[in-house]
Amino acid sequence: MSDWRFLLSRRWAGYLALTVVFAIVCALLGTWQLNRRAEALTEVSRIDANYDADPVPITEALPAIDGFDEDLKWLPVAVSGEWMPEAEVLVRNRPYSGATGYEVITPFRLDDGTVFMIDRGWISAPVGGGEVDVPGVPDGRVEVAARLKAGEDVIAGRSSSGDLLATIDLDELADRVDAPSYTGAYGLLVQSGAEANEPPLPATRPVRDEGPHLSYAFQWFVFALMAFVGLGWAARQERKSLAFDDDDAAEAPEPQPRPRRRGPSDAEVEDGILDGTH
Repeated sequence: MSDWRFLLSRRWAGYLALTVVFAIVCALLGTWQLNRRAEALTEVSRIDANYDADPVPITEALPAIDGFDEDLKWLPVAVSGEWMPEAEVLVRNRPYSGATGYEVITPFRLDDGTVFMIDRGWISAPVGGGEVDVPGVPDGRVEVAARLKAGEDVIAGRSSSGDLLATIDLDELADRVDAPSYTGAYGLLVQSGAEANEPPLPATRPVRDEGPHLSYAFQWFVFALMAFVGLGWAARQERKSLAFDDDDAAEAPEPQPRPRRRGPSDAEVEDGILDGTH
């Protein structure tokens, strides 16, 4: 045990503290990645359960016009009524297949008088900044289906300008129509056949992908473990170094005392005097 006494020093206590802090940070990052994977798997489950389901009446999916359960995301709802093109708006800076354009949001007045916001799709921005050409909607009563999504939050510093909005803010859209409106969710218009190839272009199908979060989490946990492995290796190396120094000290020969210089004898002194007289 005496060979490891150096571990009780302040220096090695500091090394241990740094290693523990590093391992805790790595463990937190690994846990964060696991949580992100759980969220991704939940989204995949929603897509599988809802995206291709048969449409349900909107009053069944959204009994309260200001509520929305995230588990209903992507669920198609059936609505009947008429479009309100006079209240139509565009949401700017929307990407689509590498291009930037607008999302067309057209309010839809249901048979009961409430208004449901429907995203009819994406249109490209005009070259040179000219006027946006938005395809029209059918007149009269129609029946359509739309997939549910939650409304978007307001972005600080990005405000609306006339009929151009920064986000799909359902509260702001509700203020623009003179009728009770759904503010918990809006719908992505379900299109099929030839109409799916004409603008406004429908939203692309969401990707079923859990991402690389599991492998990232594993890497962070390995980093935490390797920190302690590295600390143990460094301690072992220092123990070897100290043991080597002790062995060298034990094997070194003891220094011999230097012989004292003896002075000349009396006979040598007398001979020197006699030699000097000749």
